[in-house]
Amino acid sequence: MSAAAIFGVLILLLMMGVPIAISLGLTSLGFMLLTPDSSAMIISQKLFDTMEHTTLLAIPFFILSSHFLTKGGVSARLIELAKAMVGWMHGGLAMAGVVSCMLFAAISGSSPATVVAIGSILIPGMIAAGYDKRYAVGVIATSGSLGILIPPSIPMIVYADAVEESVGKLFIAGILPGLTMGFFLLVTTWLVARRMQLPREPWLGWKHLAKCVVNAFWGLLLIVIVVGGIYGGVFTPTEAAATAAVYSAIIALFVHNDMGFKDIPKVMLDSAKMTAVLMFIIACAMIFAHVLTEAHIPQDLAAKVLSTEPSQFSFLMLVNAILWFAGDFMEPSAILLIMAPLFHPIAVNLGIDPIHLGIIMTTNMEVGMITPPVGLNLYVAAGLTGMSLAEVTRAALPWMLVLIAALLVITYVPWLSLFLVSLLY
Repeated sequence: MSAAAIFGVLILLLMMGVPIAISLGLTSLGFMLLTPDSSAMIISQKLFDTMEHTTLLAIPFFILSSHFLTKGGVSARLIELAKAMVGWMHGGLAMAGVVSCMLFAAISGSSPATVVAIGSILIPGMIAAGYDKRYAVGVIATSGSLGILIPPSIPMIVYADAVEESVGKLFIAGILPGLTMGFFLLVTTWLVARRMQLPREPWLGWKHLAKCVVNAFWGLLLIVIVVGGIYGGVFTPTEAAATAAVYSAIIALFVHNDMGFKDIPKVMLDSAKMTAVLMFIIACAMIFAHVLTEAHIPQDLAAKVLSTEPSQFSFLMLVNAILWFAGDFMEPSAILLIMAPLFHPIAVNLGIDPIHLGIIMTTNMEVGMITPPVGLNLYVAAGLTGMSLAEVTRAALPWMLVLIAALLVITYVPWLSLFLVSLLY
């Protein structure tokens, strides 16, 4: 079964509306049944092998942590802090939305959770303050995608597991690119707000800012615990995720008192649902990656690409183009598990740092979160506002172009990804 046939069947199933996990599983099963040397037993083995990847254990813990943070009022306190920091500028609430998403991304690791936590509070507030609804939705839906790039990041964990790179190095490599992406969004939001003469929030003084920092202290401390713990060698990324889950529960239940014990079953159930969906996609993607390896597609692709003697510039442009197209139809974890083993050996041969490649791929996943028809952030924003998917897509389009511009900077300025890594490692 050729590469064209394998990907042709997968794309056909996706275009028919078959869920990504089922599409990957059916394509893999078809290959195994039609290949004499393959056995369908591989499917069950790979499904169970997924549970043995200790790196992937971090994913359910970070998901649980983000649910406790969302339910436990941390997001509201971060928003107040962001308003105190930048609310006095043109489009103050929108600017606060970008900063809030950056802060929440640094403690949640999830893009959809960031959109829900920040958007459910700020989008209605912006509309009530006289902001255009499409402007409000576009800012939050796009800024929420920073949850993928700013560490901790679930897609970074998936990439690290796929190519056996260090999660800690990827996390620290994502800091400067994440800040760069946030800076691009802040500047664009401010320029548009100034042109539209959007309102500012009143400046309430340094004492109010200090009070907001104190109120948000426990949420901000989680950033220090997770990031500092990993880089300080106190615990592994998986242990950091488990610590974050326990810490978030304690903050929500006993410190902020914004949720009670009666809310725990719902939080656990919601986290379990999201974990089950994501891990099933990852398991099916691993099966599909095994099929690609059995068909010698990664090896053949690497040989063909290298035979053309591409430059780093052209190869990275090709990577961005393929990932952008894949992001239109597939979920980030599936893309990373399938594409990372394809691109990784080629990048190494061309002298491209695998950590830098991981940041480029993760940033592409960020753009994919607001790209129809599969962009999950678009669906989350549509659910929060009652707008149609087409309306949310049009609202997010200007900011998506900003993300693409930032992606190109991150792609061709590897210093952004590698400076802190070289400094700390």
